[in-house]
Amino acid sequence: MTTLQDTEDASETDLAKHDEDDYVEIKEQMYQDKLASLKRQLQQLQEGTLQEYQKRMKKLDQQYKERLRNADLFLQLETEQVERNYIKEKKAAVKEFDDKKVELKENLIAELEEKKKMIENEKLTMELTGDSMEVKPIMTRKLRRRPNDPVPIPDKRRKPLNYLLTDEQIMEDLRTLNKLKSPKRPGMIALSPSSPEHVPSAPMESPTQRYEARIEDGKLYYDKRWYHKSQAIYLESKDNTKISCVISTVGTNEIWVRKTSDSTKMRIYLGQLQRGAFVIRRRSAA
Repeated sequence: MTTLQDTEDASETDLAKHDEDDYVEIKEQMYQDKLASLKRQLQQLQEGTLQEYQKRMKKLDQQYKERLRNADLFLQLETEQVERNYIKEKKAAVKEFDDKKVELKENLIAELEEKKKMIENEKLTMELTGDSMEVKPIMTRKLRRRPNDPVPIPDKRRKPLNYLLTDEQIMEDLRTLNKLKSPKRPGMIALSPSSPEHVPSAPMESPTQRYEARIEDGKLYYDKRWYHKSQAIYLESKDNTKISCVISTVGTNEIWVRKTSDSTKMRIYLGQLQRGAFVIRRRSAA
């Protein structure tokens, strides 16, 4: 009995050992197969033929091309925007240049016209006061020079006088003339119309009405009303001429107005507004 049992135990031991050897062999075979597969994949990867590598490379290439396309679109949009801004700025610069050129020309024309009017008013003032702008030569007798007399020094030609006056001087002269033209003065005898010495006199002007006019903070205060730049007005003169204008500039001692009929500009001084030489009325800016 003992011998049979030992034999069975030995057989079971050999069987278990054989099974263990088969397991180790199978495991070794699996390792070798995996190692061979990895080596084969590595070789394909180096050659660029690995399927997984090609799949991922295709995806990366699509992303790369999409990014390039988006960059090109962005560049095109930015270029178009820059070109539009360039054209817009160029047009604005040309328009501003043309406007400044026209404004400069109008201002110079207005200044020259104002100077022309000042000279005409000055000439009229001198004619009324009896002054003359012509310099008459002084009549002198030429005597025979004696041998011992020194050589006469020739007279230098007189320099022309400067008759340009300021606006305040002109207006002061006009006020003096108006006082001299008063119809009645103390100590004077009025001549009757039947008198042979009667001289018809020009109609006398009514006393000048004074207006309150001043400039503060770039606005004109005139006749209890405020006027500002770009405001539509009527400009009335002493000869009842009514002009439709727009205030273009408010200076420190004067304003510039632009006629709506021909866009010419005029300069009006505060003194002229205060004396009533010009009267400003509001109008609707239709």
